[in-house]
Amino acid sequence: MPPFLHDLVSCLQAPTVALSGTDGQIRPGGVQGVFRHDRRVLSGLVLDVDGHEPVPVGHRLQAAGRAQFVSVVQHVGDPSNDPTVRLERERRVRPDGLDEQLSLVNAARTEISVTVRVRAAADLAGVTDVKRGTAVPPLAPAAGLGWADQQTRVTVTATGEPTIAGDTVSWPVTVPAGGRWQASLSVVVTEPGPVAGAFLPAPIPGWDPVTVDGPADLAALVDRGIGDLAALALADPLAPADQFLAAGSPWYFTLFGRDSLWAARFALPLGTDLARGTLRTLARRQGRRHDPQTGEAPGKILHEVRTDAAHGWLPPVYFGSVDATALWVCLLHDAWRWGMAAEDVEELLDPLEAALGWLLADADADGDGFLEYIDLSGQGLANQGWKDSADSIQFPDGTIAEPPIALSEAQAYAYEAAIGGARLLAAFGRPGGDRLQAWAARLRQRFREAFWVSDSRGRFPAIALDGSKRPVGTATSNLGHLLGTGLLDPPEAAAIAARLRESDLDSGYGLRTMSADAAGFNPIGYHTGSIWPHDTAIAIRGLVAEGHPAVAASLSAGLLRAAPAFEHRLPELFAGTDGRAGEPALAYPASCRPQAWSAAAPLALLQAALGLAVDVPDGTVEVRPRPEFAAWFPLRISGLRVAGRPLEVTVDAAGRLTGSTPAAEPARPPRDAR
Repeated sequence: MPPFLHDLVSCLQAPTVALSGTDGQIRPGGVQGVFRHDRRVLSGLVLDVDGHEPVPVGHRLQAAGRAQFVSVVQHVGDPSNDPTVRLERERRVRPDGLDEQLSLVNAARTEISVTVRVRAAADLAGVTDVKRGTAVPPLAPAAGLGWADQQTRVTVTATGEPTIAGDTVSWPVTVPAGGRWQASLSVVVTEPGPVAGAFLPAPIPGWDPVTVDGPADLAALVDRGIGDLAALALADPLAPADQFLAAGSPWYFTLFGRDSLWAARFALPLGTDLARGTLRTLARRQGRRHDPQTGEAPGKILHEVRTDAAHGWLPPVYFGSVDATALWVCLLHDAWRWGMAAEDVEELLDPLEAALGWLLADADADGDGFLEYIDLSGQGLANQGWKDSADSIQFPDGTIAEPPIALSEAQAYAYEAAIGGARLLAAFGRPGGDRLQAWAARLRQRFREAFWVSDSRGRFPAIALDGSKRPVGTATSNLGHLLGTGLLDPPEAAAIAARLRESDLDSGYGLRTMSADAAGFNPIGYHTGSIWPHDTAIAIRGLVAEGHPAVAASLSAGLLRAAPAFEHRLPELFAGTDGRAGEPALAYPASCRPQAWSAAAPLALLQAALGLAVDVPDGTVEVRPRPEFAAWFPLRISGLRVAGRPLEVTVDAAGRLTGSTPAAEPARPPRDAR
């Protein structure tokens, strides 16, 4: 069975996730199950009453880790009348397992006597096998209903005086007229020792409660997203106080350089603690030596860390990322601007210098002045930007570009990192800023000369240069990643803004990853035409920074339009269908949901609508509501933080700022440019 996730209910509290049908049943086969540390610790949890499965009538995701399922028991009572018995199933996921509260409610005028049974199964399959659809035989349960191997022990217990036989828990139940019977199940997962590559459960991040009084879809999107971010939080076992966000559930429930960095960057309006934890966790694992098998190099930031059950063909600690190092520097600079304490920044200056050293030296394999990648091991990722699938970098005729590849957005991130790094070094009294600025200026000019192409819709930078230094002239969503980095001059930014609003890229639900005009376009292709919410959010923040809020507002409206189709839990990606033509927003079936940077994307939309720009070292907190977002006004947002202080913003129906609390006491008074 293929690894389809879009029609499942996902309840999670890192590092555990439960995937079930909308009826609450966890059925053996496929991808359903309870997963922890990249292993499926429970592959079945199926309930019946007298051998009949209840008929589902509804479910509700109450929070990231809580869900309710309601069914009716049709075989009890008069089948010609309305059902009188219902089964309620309340699920709560914990970091070490889950609890289920079972309730049988009898609305009939007479008592009922039935047997409630739950059949459990476990295969302890690795998440890679599950994702590939590899059949793993179930294990025989031990006495008392549990399973174990050398790495994991799973135990199922129950209340309500049950009988346990083999893989089944059963209760003989008599419920009086108008009465209710209740019992509970508990699944506990333990490991005899540390799991290599696994991270610790984290307490819920100390964010203030965020409230959005505005459009219902926007409020629901923000609320669901922030709840999912808290559920994805993990801690570094080397320093448990440092938290970061797992990339996504269930396939990427671990530390990813690029994903965790972008998610923390989007989440800066909630405070800088998550950014600090992410930066420190990655700095502890920063590259120290050259290793072509893992892609490690001195100063380089890793791509991912995996357990033995998940890493598949990749090394368990893998550095195959051309952009994570620059993004680490960008997050450090942004966190400093948002008020991260000077002492926290200072302790990261040595890793900063190492990261900048990699950008200026090792990242340019052939000395042409651009960052590029090629997998020298023959076993790593062929593409090492955020579009890392094998077919993601292709010419307009569908020809796949040959490495080494120099991605457009990798150059933009590197430029931004060099300028931000120079500012940090100067602010903290370290040398090297002039060299970084000169390098960045040369990169900017080289990019202008090498990357710009055109098609029938206008001028734009190619997605990449191939191994022969030919521009790969396909219009893609990567264009949005160039905006706001400083790499472009105003006319260039305007040309990109105009290109992004063309209908081949702007679907009406967000940006397509590849132009619908390209030969390789596939609306449900992973990186060849689908829509990634984080990708669109990056473009939105860049468009506002470059002075093109109308395009940003249009793209934001598209994501908001798509949100109800996914119960306001934006997935990793969804199909690039044409919302302008009235086509529905459709799922990408194997998409992670939730995923950290998708869950954090609504915060980028809020920041864009408010025109919120922060530079605490410079003494400025700017709030400039954008009239282009008029459909979202009036709007009131509380729970944001700047430099550890609360920020509340109120905008009236005309888009005027009518109230805000002081968020910081900078050197100069905050300015309100309305």
